[in-house]
Amino acid sequence: MGFYEDIEKSLLEAIEMEKGNIPMAQKENMPAPTFVASDKEKELIDEVVNLRKEQNISQNHLAKLTGNKQQAISRIEKKENSPSLKLFYSMVNALGYDIKIVKQGTL
Repeated sequence: MGFYEDIEKSLLEAIEMEKGNIPMAQKENMPAPTFVASDKEKELIDEVVNLRKEQNISQNHLAKLTGNKQQAISRIEKKENSPSLKLFYSMVNALGYDIKIVKQGTL
């Protein structure tokens, strides 16, 4: 996926957040007002953590596979930082999975 596709996806996600279709929660103790997608984001991160652990992949190894530092993976898994869509996709991809968008109610 190229740079412009990443930007387009991020903008579409921002529009959905603005419309209220993605619930947002304010993150406390930040230097500026910071909002994160709460419940769904936590569920997705938990799923990636479970996949990583099932495959016996360390945070350090996942970081190397995604071109990041272990500390970045740790902060995401502790839900201290919200991953960018690009980073989240790279984590999922490194674990051998893909991300798909499906119409609500079709699962």
